[in-house]
Amino acid sequence: MAEPQDVLFEITPHVLLKAYACGIFPMAESADDPGLFWIEPERRGVLPLDGFHLPRRLQRTVRQDKFTIRIDTALPQVIEGCATPGENRRRTWINARIHRLYTELHTLGHCHSVEAWQGDALVGGLYGVRLGGVFFGESMFTGARDASKVALVHLVARLRAGGFVLLDAQFLTDHLARFGALEISRRVYHTQLEAALPVDADFFALPRQASGAEALAALGQSI
Repeated sequence: MAEPQDVLFEITPHVLLKAYACGIFPMAESADDPGLFWIEPERRGVLPLDGFHLPRRLQRTVRQDKFTIRIDTALPQVIEGCATPGENRRRTWINARIHRLYTELHTLGHCHSVEAWQGDALVGGLYGVRLGGVFFGESMFTGARDASKVALVHLVARLRAGGFVLLDAQFLTDHLARFGALEISRRVYHTQLEAALPVDADFFALPRQASGAEALAALGQSI
């Protein structure tokens, strides 16, 4: 990973978008640290949209609509869920400044949440930044088995339906590797980023509350 660069000036949503277009993104040391620093990994995690691996058991879960998947109805709550330490995440890098910035970016139409609901309860989801034909995944959380996984499946389906060409995962994890994520060099990443940014992709090519059947169809899976 490249050396973190301390942020010495106030970040605005527009500065944040310019940073993403250059391949960098902000993080905090912890939820309690008010500061931010820029990150540009030497090895970048990406999830190839045409190489997405959907396990058979998860495909059944998506088809059965065990969760209602909604778009952009509870972004602040999704960020809060991602910022809350859990069993497999004792610390978080999402501080109050991150929360405010991405909420403002959502108001501008560049930050989206994919939410998994059971009745009136938000039980999982993810959020990220959209720019051109790129979706920059930020974080995900789950409060019920498979909730965040189903949200990820719906995200990939939405991106494929809308003509996106790059899903940036920032860092490769074992969890994402199971879905086909891989690492690429900074040079290769920038080549892909530069090609994807001018693409006029449509994040709402699928309905805001798409069914599992619609998501699987967008992925080319038999229903």
